[in-house]
Amino acid sequence: MSNLKNSVQLIGNVGQDPQTTNLENGNVVTNISVATNETYKDANGEKVTNTEWHNAVAWNKTAEIIDKYVKKGDQIAIEGKLVNRTFETKEGEKRSVTEIKIREVVLLSNKQGK
Repeated sequence: MSNLKNSVQLIGNVGQDPQTTNLENGNVVTNISVATNETYKDANGEKVTNTEWHNAVAWNKTAEIIDKYVKKGDQIAIEGKLVNRTFETKEGEKRSVTEIKIREVVLLSNKQGK
């Protein structure tokens, strides 16, 4: 049950090609955005689709897999945890962001790499 305390699972489409950075310390980090869609009928019976965007980050081996096999528009499933972090912009402004730290990824689009 301890894994359920902070666990997120999403199936969605990647909004842009992965942004991968090789850090000086040897770590690899990849950032992606994932869109999830919820469809329902409104009071008039009209179909409505609500799209939510989620920022996600992967590290090391998972980051390398995403960088190699995922591109904009691909459907993926991710499992991870929510992480809140703050940072300072080049202009000195403090910002905060909530993102999903990916622990596991499943590639749902059928392809052989970029």
